[in-house]
Amino acid sequence: MIRHPHDDAELLALVRRYVTPERRYLKLGGGLLRMQSPEYDRFVRDLREDAGLITADEIAELFEGGWRERRTAAWLVAVAGRTDFRERIGKLLLASEACCAGLAYSVALASFGTARDADLLAAYLDRYLRRPDLGYDQPVVMGALHFIDLDLGGGQADRFRRPGGLWQQWLQDAPHMRDDSDPTPSSLSLIRRLCAFVEECAEAR
Repeated sequence: MIRHPHDDAELLALVRRYVTPERRYLKLGGGLLRMQSPEYDRFVRDLREDAGLITADEIAELFEGGWRERRTAAWLVAVAGRTDFRERIGKLLLASEACCAGLAYSVALASFGTARDADLLAAYLDRYLRRPDLGYDQPVVMGALHFIDLDLGGGQADRFRRPGGLWQQWLQDAPHMRDDSDPTPSSLSLIRRLCAFVEECAEAR
């Protein structure tokens, strides 16, 4: 699809409004867990306000951008509880066209926390656990799926984690996994803490 110059100008305006202020896009992730007050309080307030102000069309436009825009859009969706973007996020996660956004997609789906969100995460694992050559977002997606399972009791993660299953095979065959430890506990902890942040933002709205 060819973008019109006007579309590029509109996207740039949205980037300046929602993505780059105080380098927000870099802080959305594990970095926000290291913030201290008053920076943390200001960050929560501004993210919460923008999640309430941004329109559906503006979110859709950000999802057409690069990883910075997509990461920010996914977080704004999560904080606002915009489940109408669930399928779009699932498609972006599965396509994995841009780096550095998978954690944001995983947090958004985990924060929604329904069986459908678990299905979308499982679809990703079904595809990418068969690709040990690709060090994408398998650990955080597994953490997000496990997070939903613990709440719903769906057991989708167990399907991958059984002895000799796709998860074990991927851990053994992926060249970037240099030790024998299972990253699921640390990924689950990260997802849990980030979802708690999303909940904190949502409760304050």
